[in-house]
Amino acid sequence: MTFFISLSKLIDALNEKIGQLVSWALLAAVLICTGNALMRYTVNISSNGWLEIQWYLFSAIFLLGASATLRRNEHVRIDVVAGRFSKRTQVMIDIFGFLFFLLPMAGLILYFAVPYALESIRNQEMSSNAGGLIVWPAKLLIPLGFFLLTLQGVSELIKRIGFLLGLVDASAFEKHVATPEEEIEAIKNANKLK
Repeated sequence: MTFFISLSKLIDALNEKIGQLVSWALLAAVLICTGNALMRYTVNISSNGWLEIQWYLFSAIFLLGASATLRRNEHVRIDVVAGRFSKRTQVMIDIFGFLFFLLPMAGLILYFAVPYALESIRNQEMSSNAGGLIVWPAKLLIPLGFFLLTLQGVSELIKRIGFLLGLVDASAFEKHVATPEEEIEAIKNANKLK
């Protein structure tokens, strides 16, 4: 089990790093969107390529950020019922969800997305819009994003099983939301450093 826990930590580190990198795509998308709007309304110049690069960036944020979001346990959940159970029961529900919902769904999408992306690469697919961009990089994001999500699902499964075996602490997969008091303290500490 030690090997699997080490593998889980490696997957977590990979997805965390990718999540941090992808967060910059949001800034790029906002800057491109702003620049495109300013150009369109001030000098009446616009391009479909600028619109498409925004779509590509938003796709990258969603598809590549999903695994980092899962790692941080920040996906939307409704824990009205499960929140009343013991931690052990909640972990068993998570394992059931990973095994019977997340991993099969991600695997099925991967099964269909890989040939879809490869066909686009093989044909050097271009946008049908005038001034549009190449399409295959956006289509390649689909299998890449679901591959990373599958890896993170395996990592989360390992951590839950490790918890049940007493080898992993629950803090390895629990979401830590800062309380208002912790946020105020962090702001005070940041101001002291200035």
